[in-house]
This record gives sequence, C-alpha cells and structure tokens, in this order.
Amino acid sequence: MRADRIEKSQWKRAVSVLLSAALSLGVLAGCQSGNASAGQSENITGASADSVVIAMDPNSEPEAGFDPAYGWGAGEHVHEPLIQSTLTVTNTDLTIGYDLATDYSVSEDGLTWTVTIRDDVSFTDGEPLTAEDVAFTYNTVKEASSVNDFTMLDSAEAADDTTVVFHMTRPFSIWPYTMAIVGIVPEHAYDSASYGSNPIGSGRYILKQWDRGQQVILEANPDYYGEAPEMQQVTILFMEEDAAFLAAQAGQVDVAYTSATYSDQTVEGYSLASYASVDNRGFNLPAVSYGADSEGRTVGNDFTSDVLVRRAINIGIDRQEMIDNVLNGYGSPAYSVCDGLPWYNEASRAEYDPEGAADLLDEAGWVMGEDGIREKDGVKAELNLLYSTGDSVRQALTADFASQMEELGISCSIEGVGWDTAYDRALSEPLLWGWGAHTPMELYNIYHTIQGTDSAEYSPYSNPTVDDYMDQALASSDLEDSYELWKLAQWDGTTGVTQDGDIPWVWLVNIDHLYWVRDGLQIAEQKIHPHGHGWSLVNNVDQWNWTERNDDH
Repeated sequence: MRADRIEKSQWKRAVSVLLSAALSLGVLAGCQSGNASAGQSENITGASADSVVIAMDPNSEPEAGFDPAYGWGAGEHVHEPLIQSTLTVTNTDLTIGYDLATDYSVSEDGLTWTVTIRDDVSFTDGEPLTAEDVAFTYNTVKEASSVNDFTMLDSAEAADDTTVVFHMTRPFSIWPYTMAIVGIVPEHAYDSASYGSNPIGSGRYILKQWDRGQQVILEANPDYYGEAPEMQQVTILFMEEDAAFLAAQAGQVDVAYTSATYSDQTVEGYSLASYASVDNRGFNLPAVSYGADSEGRTVGNDFTSDVLVRRAINIGIDRQEMIDNVLNGYGSPAYSVCDGLPWYNEASRAEYDPEGAADLLDEAGWVMGEDGIREKDGVKAELNLLYSTGDSVRQALTADFASQMEELGISCSIEGVGWDTAYDRALSEPLLWGWGAHTPMELYNIYHTIQGTDSAEYSPYSNPTVDDYMDQALASSDLEDSYELWKLAQWDGTTGVTQDGDIPWVWLVNIDHLYWVRDGLQIAEQKIHPHGHGWSLVNNVDQWNWTERNDDH
C-alpha cells in the first residue's frame, strides 16, 4: 500500500489496529517505560535515551536461533553476531581488524594458522573465555554448519589458554574473513538443542528476550571487555515492509527498513537514510551451448553461448536508467560481484554503448529483421528471463532489462519462478540473482569450476586461467597480496570475467539499503552493506546515540 493512496483517517485506523495487535503481543515492549532499567533517562513517552527500536524484515529472524553453528552471523546475510565475540572484525574499508585476537600468523605452506587471544574476557555466566572455547567453537561449527563451507578446516586446537591453532586441509588466505563472523561459544555451557534460544556469549549484548515471529530484545553486557555500548537496549521487531512503514508513521519505531517503493514518501519526524551496498542484482548468461550434463540436466543456451552476444548485452544496458526508474535513484551501477571492495578490479567497469552492442551482435551474425528482432540462420534472438516470484524489485528490473534488450533486437519474455526450480533452470536460462559479501569467496563461488566437473556451480562456465588465479589467491601466504590475484581473475589484460573477457554474468545494479530513521538518532558510520537487508545495519549499534529524542508525533 502507498501513503499517497490512503486518506489520513484510514491511516489512523490502520495504524491503530496494527499497533493494538502488536502491543497485545508485547511486540513493542521495547518502547514501553516498564523496560527501562534503573538509571536510564526517559522522555515523555517512556522511551529511554539509551535505547532503540528497529523494524527489520521477517526474513532477518534467525530460524535456528542465535547459534553460530547454525548460521547466526553467517550464511547469506553476513553480519557481526553481537551476542558473541569473534576473533577478528572487518573494518569500514573491509580490511581486517581485531576483536578477541591480538595477533595471528600463517605458516609458509598456508596450512597452519596461529591466533593469540586476549586473556581478560569472560562469558556472561562469569566463566573465562580461553583458547579451548575457541577451538571447541570451530570444531563444532565445522561438524554442524549447513550454512558456511568449513571444508578448508581440518581441526582447531588450543596450544595454551591464549593460543589457538587452526590446521587446514588446504591453504585459505582469506581465513581472517571467516574468523570475523564466527561467534565464540562456551564449551562448558553449550548444548546444540538449546543454545540457539538461550545463548551465552561474551559480546556487546545479551539476549534478554526472544518472542519468535515478533521481536528480539538485546541488553548491553555490563561486563563487556571493550568500550561500553552507548545503546543499552536494542529491540528488533520483525515486520513486513508495509507494517514497518505504518509503525514509522505512528512513531512506534526509531528505525524501519524500507525500499525504493516508499522512497518518494515523507514521514513526519523521520528522515530517509541510504546506505551503499554490494547487494547486487545480475543475470547469469549460460556460456556453453544447449545440451545435457553428466547428470542429465538441461544446461547451456545457444544464444548466450556466443561471447560476442554476452559482451553486447553487457554494454547494451543503461544501468543508470534502471537506477533512476526502478530504484528511484537509490542504487549504483554494478559491474562485478565485488564493486568497491579491496579485491575489485576497475577493469570490470563497462560503459553504456548501444551502438557498440549492435555492432557486436552484427559481428556475431545476428542480423536485424524487419520485425525489429534479430535473426541468425533462421533462428530468432530470444531470451526467457527468470526472476524470483514475489520480489517486486527483481520483477521490475527484469522487465526493464527486457525492454532494453528489445531495443537491441533481442526478444525477451519474463517469468517468475520459485527457488525450488530456479537453480536448475538457471543452468540454461538467465536468472536475476542477488549476491554480495564481505569476502572474496563470492568470486570463487560464482566463477570457479567445481572440482570433478567442467563447470562453475550456478551457471555453465569454466576458464582454467581464472581458476588458477583464484587458487593462487587462496594459497597466498599474505592476505593483502591475495587481493591482486583476485583482481587478475577478473581481468589480467588477456582473459578474465569482464567485458573484454568471458563475461559469463552481467551485473546491473547495487541496491542502496534504505531506512526511515527518527530525527535525533545518530547511526554510526556504516560499512558497505552486503547482500541482505537487516542485521548489517546494527553491526555497530553499540556506537549509536541520540543527540535529542522526541517521540511526540
């Protein structure tokens, strides 16, 4: 629903119904004065000056709870686990910093990582955190995790109370990025059946309350070893986007996630905050001819198997037009899966050139027909474009892309599909994907040939030279040196996955993450956000503060 289509009285009734239901369930408990701790200052509405209420997408709620072994802090939407400490952190420029770790080193062969940790950290039950807990956590995550790949880890062991040693199955130079998302759990108090609902950690916050499907309340850890959080209480409400907008309209949340759909609205007492992301959208372009693989699956596409066609598509896209018309200006052009990150190669950039695109299609033998559709050997230039059902932004981007392709003489149909069939169908048809992570492994997962096969995982493509650069990057003994190898995998002057290379994926836009933010709330500097709209925003919620607070709408 849109604000400009509903009368003010209707809004009031809708808000009243929504909030009455929410309050009856305790969903907005974090806004009520009864939750303010002794000593917290309160304003006239009962909200404390060191608390914040945030509305997130329901998909942000961790299904398995707050257990790092089952995806908390990791998975598709990577973020800092808040309740637990991590060995390392990613800085605002996506380089590596320290949390529990005070130092780390890697052996020359890349198979042994040695990490020294702090000796002044305790879990919230008062027990000290030692290297034994770190080793236990990683060995547990390795065995239990169905979210992240830990096949590179053989085992972890504690050499003493403050030294943990990781034994690897293969060199993995970007291990520090993995160490930045694995929250440390206590060996003495860990039970896989119950830990997710009642986590004990050593991080900035303690899980005070979790009402499944409704809210999470975090309270500052009074014994935290780092700088004391400014925000003493953080309440996360899980709301659909329309409900989050209503809650902001009613002044019952301090921050509410939103999308470009609502960006032309205004909310009294709030501003619209926009945060850059590598939350990109792009199509895979199957790079082999149509046929069947060894498993009998349909793979390949005779049209996109021609590299000249793929290059034409890449430079035939007006990305800024998509940003202006689909995202209402809230986005940036995407040229790779890692724009703006330390391992991004600027050679990925491709300028909009419709005439050049037409020339490439002509060169490939696809001649414009009288009906405005190109043909080659009696075959029409056609694509069926897939997008995930229920995602209005992806649908709109797909429709815009189809329209731009029509201008090049490529006839496109679009089709919404569920993820239960999308992965298989993407092996032969372009699918609009969403990617973007704080690790170079995103490149590897998309472009590297799967061992024992002749193709990458998500779309038919393989290039031994690209594979070799990424293998060298993982085997590097120096993390920053490995960045240059990841860049070479994108383009080395001769081959790669960019415009002058194989271009097996075409990237469209990076979607800005949008939030309604109450006036007076100062949100700390954000890292570039990865894929996923939610917990990334609160990575540093402990550093947020109020310059003034007025909840009186």
